[in-house]
Order: sequence, then C-alpha cells, then structure tokens
Amino acid sequence: MTGTTRSSADLEPRRRKALIRSWRRGTREMDLVLGGFADSHLESFSPSEMDEFERILALPDTDLLPWITGKVAPPPEVESPLFEQIRTFCANGIE
Repeated sequence: MTGTTRSSADLEPRRRKALIRSWRRGTREMDLVLGGFADSHLESFSPSEMDEFERILALPDTDLLPWITGKVAPPPEVESPLFEQIRTFCANGIE
C-alpha cells in the first residue's frame, strides 16, 4: 500500500479491507485523502462509522473529489458527520 503510514496486520478483516480500499482508489488525490484519513481514524471507528465509511468508499472518485474539496456541494444523502471529518482532514491536512 504505497503511502500508508500504518500496518494493517493488527486490524480486523473489515477494517483491513477498508484501509486497502482507501489507499487504492484509482486517483492519487483520493488515495492521499482517504488513505491518510483511514490511517489516522479507521481504528477508532464505531460500527456505524464503519458502515458510513464503507458507503463513502463505494462512491466514485470523480464525484468524491469535488465534494470533499468543496468545489461542489455534496448531495444530502452523502453529508454526515464522518463526511465532514474527511472534508476537514482534507482542508487541514490533519485533524
């Protein structure tokens, strides 16, 4: 997983898969945003946050990037506290 700063060895299979999916998006920009966010936060997600994160991971990069960077408003069904955390992470580079 090029770019990741954490090992997935200690993660349960569901979180390991999400970490890999975060770093292998298809576009380098989204790899860095979602992969970096997952490195920092994935381990502490509640089950409902994991559900939400997996829904976000299923969305295409071409939609996600402008929503996360604030160039286009995301649809209401995408907006959530977790999505806002990702946007803040992207804007600040840290959280």
